[in-house]
Amino acid sequence: MNQLKKMAFAERRTMLLLVLFACLSGVVIVFQAYYFVKIVDLVFLKNASFGVIEHPLWILLALLFARVLFMYAARRTGIRLASKVKGDIRRLLFVKYAKNPIQASLSGQTGRKVSTAMDAVDEIDSYFSSYIPQIIQTAIVPVLILLAVFTQPAFSGLLMLITAPFIPIFMAIIGIKTQKKAENQMEKMAAFSGHFLDTLQGLTTLKLFGRARQQRETIRKSSFDFRDATMEVLKIAFISSLTLEFISTLSIGLIAFELCLRLVVFKNISFFSAFFILILAPDFYLSLKDLGNAFHSGRGSKGAFQKVADELAQEERSILWGTVHLLKDSSPPALEIQDLTFTYDEGDFAIKNLNVTIPPYEKIAIVGPNGSGKTTLLHIIAGLLEPTAGVIRVNNKSRTEYEEESWFNQISYISQNPYLFSGTIAENICLGGDPQASMKDVELAAQKAGLSKMIQSLEHGIDTTIGEAGRGLSGGEKQRVALARAFLKQPSLILFDEPTTGLDLYTEQILQASMCELSKKSTVITVAHRLYTIQDADQILFLKNGRLVAAGRHDDLIERVTEYRNMVHVQQGGGVK
Repeated sequence: MNQLKKMAFAERRTMLLLVLFACLSGVVIVFQAYYFVKIVDLVFLKNASFGVIEHPLWILLALLFARVLFMYAARRTGIRLASKVKGDIRRLLFVKYAKNPIQASLSGQTGRKVSTAMDAVDEIDSYFSSYIPQIIQTAIVPVLILLAVFTQPAFSGLLMLITAPFIPIFMAIIGIKTQKKAENQMEKMAAFSGHFLDTLQGLTTLKLFGRARQQRETIRKSSFDFRDATMEVLKIAFISSLTLEFISTLSIGLIAFELCLRLVVFKNISFFSAFFILILAPDFYLSLKDLGNAFHSGRGSKGAFQKVADELAQEERSILWGTVHLLKDSSPPALEIQDLTFTYDEGDFAIKNLNVTIPPYEKIAIVGPNGSGKTTLLHIIAGLLEPTAGVIRVNNKSRTEYEEESWFNQISYISQNPYLFSGTIAENICLGGDPQASMKDVELAAQKAGLSKMIQSLEHGIDTTIGEAGRGLSGGEKQRVALARAFLKQPSLILFDEPTTGLDLYTEQILQASMCELSKKSTVITVAHRLYTIQDADQILFLKNGRLVAAGRHDDLIERVTEYRNMVHVQQGGGVK
């Protein structure tokens, strides 16, 4: 809650406006009561004509309008404050995810992240739009009312002082109960959202394997858990509202009884003073009661904010790019990996003490069993993951000394399933390339990537629109679009992550020819498992369990590394020797 308060009071201009509107509201409430009592006193006790009360009546109407206006202004100010803070929090979350997208995608369900960025942040709204404005209102309006009450000859002010603390005491008791329930509700909602989105994304697979009904029951149970948690929170909210209403009603009744005794029995107070106090009393307790209701919302917001804070507090390893050096030279850089260590947050896997030197223009193949760290190493080299320890040197300088943009301008990363956006084929090829590239350059890049035949078969050619994630294209065609991007960009470092996996022989041959063409002007690093992909490499890095077992050319590794020899022998159709 302290962090939420700091965020609220950091907006000083907004806080000053809320204080101003609260002061004006308090003054208007007092004068509204005064003129209301004055009009009643003139009409019913002094039999005044309409001409006498006309002026006070217009003032009363003006005060009523002013009260509504100030209440509206305070509400709008609170909403603007909540909107700004929510925007700031969401930006922090999105920046965190964007800084390290690979790590973000691996750390938990997508649905949970969406739920945190959307639902949890929205739950914080009431703290800034209701709770903070109401705290300011309650700190000012009841004080002004008490000052007005103490100007009258009665003990009602003392009764107000005695009964008022019961409301915050009850609020504190309810708040302890509410916070745990609200946190539980947010956890149930996040679990439901995360599981529902992940199930929806894999619905086709679940249908094919006959597991849709089982997942339906899981979603049903998760939704019921969220429903029960929500009802628990609402139950406390309704009980607290009823109790606050009871306390305020009883307090007003005590004040009315005291005024009745003084007015009728003891006759030591005037009708004007007694009625004036009685009119102000409900507004006094209304402000405290509204704080009680807002307090409940505030405790719920704290539970939601804790979820956001936990997400932001998760260990983040983002690359701290420098602003000193630029990679302007189009020739491939010399890379040196020194004492590289990397561990995921879960700690299940680690790359340990890896040392590799990659001269310019070399063809590097990274091989090893599944789970040996091949793709992780490629991500680190690309700059998508930051090493836990060690350094990557580019032309004898630490990579963190280079500007991020200049580094990514020099590389192309082609994964097993490259992402294509909704748009034309030409637009997808142009992504990341020279913004000034002509259509002739784009068509030439498509031709080098082996797309010409496919493009010519389409009605609109290279301007054909494809769907999101490349819908409408086969896996091989998507790979070739990714290669066309590389041909257009002409990078000095190209990274391939098993690009030929799952492709037919014809498409593989096209990709192999394109990769060979690209390697003439670039350093090529390939995560591979097929023999013909790796046997011509200048250097093969053989990984196992996150460690570099051996490095060298194919013939050399065949001779001296038994595990590598067994892997090759299996691919050639034999068993393990």
